Amino acid sequence: MVEPLTVEEAASAALSLRRDELADIELQLFLDALLRYGSCDFRQFNQSVLRRRVAGAMRAHGLETISALQNLLLHDERALASFVISMRGSGSSLFSDPSFLRAFVNNVMPLLRTYPFVRVWIPGSATGGEAFTIAALLADAGILSKSLIYATCINDASVAVAKMGLCEHTDENDLATHARQAGLEAPIHSYFEVTQRYAIPRDEIRGGITFGRHDPAADGSINEFVAIVARGLLPLYNGAVQYRLHRIFFESLGHLGFLMLGAGESLTGTVHERAFRQVVHDQPIFRRMR
Repeated sequence: MVEPLTVEEAASAALSLRRDELADIELQLFLDALLRYGSCDFRQFNQSVLRRRVAGAMRAHGLETISALQNLLLHDERALASFVISMRGSGSSLFSDPSFLRAFVNNVMPLLRTYPFVRVWIPGSATGGEAFTIAALLADAGILSKSLIYATCINDASVAVAKMGLCEHTDENDLATHARQAGLEAPIHSYFEVTQRYAIPRDEIRGGITFGRHDPAADGSINEFVAIVARGLLPLYNGAVQYRLHRIFFESLGHLGFLMLGAGESLTGTVHERAFRQVVHDQPIFRRMR
């Protein structure tokens, strides 16, 4: 005769059938908590990207559940700030992707020189590395004084970090090499104070940048720009937000303005594809033609 299950065993068996749903429940509670406590809205992120970032944070802290990660972030401000910054990824480090930057210097910069005023938008700026890079290249070309860079971040924590201007690097010689490969003619020390760990922008570079908050999933266009540098931002979000961003970028660019995306990104299949012409055949640099 089979022994009947106890009340506890029966309840446990029933709950185990829903075990696969637990991670999804934890993730939703985690996102709600970050929004309510930290004003950090990641609900519209690409699900695969979101889950990778969360799993990476759990590994970094030696945690086994999303609930444990939530508890840590809600009670440790430094851990929360680190996680929020990590959500943007590493694509905004100083002079990252020198081949793209060289294409920008060779193909876009000469045209920017012809404008009486150059207004640039860098959405999803994360720690500010992209903004400080573009500012240095504009300074090197002699046009930063007639330029203004709007560097926007998706939350207040990222804005605060970006304003500090502590651009972390792993090797000073590699940083200088990447800057030269990117097209920077002056020594990197002309624009940054380089320590063993950080490259800190000098006042000339800081003065050309305005940092602020902009949520791609909710906020609209903030101005009209000559150039938008949005490398690696679109893949972070789901399809609905990507569609929204493409519309915002189109509306924010003046006629003949430049849109620069990340490696592997394109305008193929987007609603405004025919309004743009690719400027460099092997780089995601586009110009609005209508």
